[in-house]
Amino acid sequence: MFVQDQLSRSAVFAFHFFKRFAKVSLLGIFALGATGLTAFEGAHMWVENVELAADTDPEAKRWEWDCDAEKWSGGDQGGTDPALGFKARHAVRAAWMAENWGSGSQTGVVRSTSHTGHVRQGSGTFDIVDARLGFAEEFLSLALEIAEDVTSSGKLRARTPVELAMRHAAVLERMGTKDAFFDARSDYERVWFGLAGQGPDAPRTALKLGDLNFRLGDHKDALEWWARTIGMIQESRPSEGHAAPTISQKLPSSPSAQRTLAATLVSLSAYYSTTRQFERAQTLQQTALSLLRSIPAASSVMTASPHHLLHSLFLLHRSSLISIHHAEVLYAVRSPRESSLNHLAHAAESAERVVLALCGKTIQSPKQGKLIPPVETSLIESFTKSIAMRKPAKALLRDARRTAVEAWNLMGILSEGEKDGDVHKALDCYERALAWAGAPADGTDGSRGPGEGIPEAEWDALWNNYVRAREVVRGQGRRRSD
Repeated sequence: MFVQDQLSRSAVFAFHFFKRFAKVSLLGIFALGATGLTAFEGAHMWVENVELAADTDPEAKRWEWDCDAEKWSGGDQGGTDPALGFKARHAVRAAWMAENWGSGSQTGVVRSTSHTGHVRQGSGTFDIVDARLGFAEEFLSLALEIAEDVTSSGKLRARTPVELAMRHAAVLERMGTKDAFFDARSDYERVWFGLAGQGPDAPRTALKLGDLNFRLGDHKDALEWWARTIGMIQESRPSEGHAAPTISQKLPSSPSAQRTLAATLVSLSAYYSTTRQFERAQTLQQTALSLLRSIPAASSVMTASPHHLLHSLFLLHRSSLISIHHAEVLYAVRSPRESSLNHLAHAAESAERVVLALCGKTIQSPKQGKLIPPVETSLIESFTKSIAMRKPAKALLRDARRTAVEAWNLMGILSEGEKDGDVHKALDCYERALAWAGAPADGTDGSRGPGEGIPEAEWDALWNNYVRAREVVRGQGRRRSD
C-alpha cells in the first residue's frame, strides 16, 4: 500500500506540475502575442496620426509646401483613406515604414521584370533592388489592387487611386533600373489621365514624365512633356509637335509652380547640354538664369520664415545647377576658360550657401588661410520638425552637397589645364571638393571615403583627380629642393 500511495502522489504531483506549466506557457504566449499586436498596431497608429498627418502650419500653406508633400491616399486631411479598408490601409502604412524606416535587411531583394513587357531576350528576368524600396513597392501594389476593387463601391475618394499610383511610381523611379523606369512611366501616365491635366499635380506629373522619357532615351516625348509643363505653369500655348519649348519671362505667382518651373528648366538645360545642342543650351541657360534670379529671395536667413527660406534655397540650388551646365557648354564651344571658371565659382558659392543655410553653420578658416566646410552637415530643427519640409529639405541638402562637390571638381580640372594650368590651385579645388564630399580634412588616405549621398563612382573620380594633382605638386617640391 505504501508503494502504491507513493506512486499515486507522484502521478498527481506530475499532473499538477504540467498543468501549471501549461497555464503559465499559455499566459506567456498570450502576453507575448498581445504585446506584439499592441506594438504592431501602435506603430501603424503612429504612422497614421503623426508621420502622415497633414501640415497645418499657415506658412506651409502660404509657400505651398503642403501641396508638394507626399499624399498617401488621405489627401489634404493626411493619413490614409478609411474607405480602403483594414488590409489596404495597413499595406499603405507598411509601404511608408519600409521606405522610411527600412526593412531590416541590409541586402537587396530580387524584383521580377517579366511582368513589365520590356525584357529583352537573353537579358535576364530579375533585378536586384534596394530591399526597402522592393518591400515598399510590393505593399503599394497590394494597396492599389484593393483600391481598384473598392472603387466600384463609390465610397473611395476620387483621388485615392491617383495618389497611390503617384507613390508607387515614385518608389519605382528611385529603384533606378530600366524596367522600373518603364513601370514608373506607366504609373505616371495613369496619373496624368486621372488628373485630366488639371490641378497643381498636373505640371509636376508632366515634368516626371519628361524626365523618365529622357532617361529611357525617348527624347522627343521628353521634350513634349517638358513643353507641356512650361505651358501649364506660364499659361502659354505649348509648342506644337516636338518643337523646342518656348520660355517667357513670365513668373507664376504660385511658389509650388515656381519650384516646378525651376526643376523643368534644369531638365531642359541638361538635355540640350548632353545632346550637344549648344546654341539652344546657351540660349535656354541664359534665359533660365535671368528668370530664376528675378524671383525675390529671402532677405535674411535670420529673419525669413523657414518655409520662405527653403523656397529661396531650392531656387538658388537649381540656378547653381544651370550655372554648371552653362560652364560646361561654354567650355565645349571653346569660350575663354575664365568664363567657365567664373560660372563654376558662382555655382560652388551658391551650393555652399544652400548647405550652410540648411545646417545653420559657417565655413571655418583654419591654418594657412584655407577655407574648409563643416565636417557635420545636419538639418536645423525648424526643418526636421516640419512635416511638410522635412523630406524636401533633406533632399536639398544632399543635392546641394553633390553640386558643391561637382563645381569644385570641375574647377580643379579646368585649373590644371593642358599647358598653362595652375596645379596648386587645382589641388586646392580638389581638397575643397573632398571636404564637401564628406572626407575628413586631416584624415589619412585609408580613412577617407564618400559621405552620405555621394555615389561611389563620383567619389572615385574625384579621389583620382586629387591624388594626381597631389603627386604633381609633391614632385615639383622635390625638384625645387634638389
